Parts: sequence; structure tokens; C-alpha cells
Amino acid sequence: MANIKSAIKRNKQNEKRRIRNRIVRGRTRASMKEARIEIQKADVESAEVAVIKAISSLDKAAAKGVLHKNNASRRKSRLMKRLAALKQQA
Repeated sequence: MANIKSAIKRNKQNEKRRIRNRIVRGRTRASMKEARIEIQKADVESAEVAVIKAISSLDKAAAKGVLHKNNASRRKSRLMKRLAALKQQA
């Protein structure tokens, strides 16, 4: 346990950030999963909406520093690749 005032404050800040990061990461994971499920259903319109929502969620996570920008970019790219393949099938 921290004894120094600044270390106590730092621990409080870290805990707040950890909780915020978990919330953002959880929302992002949920939206990604939803987008993948919609793509598997092969309904182009609902898949497009879900992918756009997932991309927005990824951008927000990257902006807040929860995800690295390249990680978010890679995930968006993979989603768009799947969506494009679905559109080509339809």
C-alpha cells in the first residue's frame, strides 16, 4: 500500500482510468461481435449498419487511448474486408 501522498493519488487515478478503459473496451468488443454476427447472417443492410457502429466505437477507443490507432485501423480493415466479401456474394 502506498504511503506517499502522490502515490496514493496516482493509485486513485489509475483505478479510475482502468474502469473507464474496461467500459470502452467492452463496448467496442460488443459492437465488433454484433457486426461479425450480422455479416454471418448475410443481410447486407443490417451488416452495414453494424459495421459502421463498430468502426465508430473503434475510433472512439483509439481516440481515448484505450486501443492503439494501428490496432483499431487493423480491426476496421478486417471488418470492411468481410463486408465487401458479403456485398460481392449478394
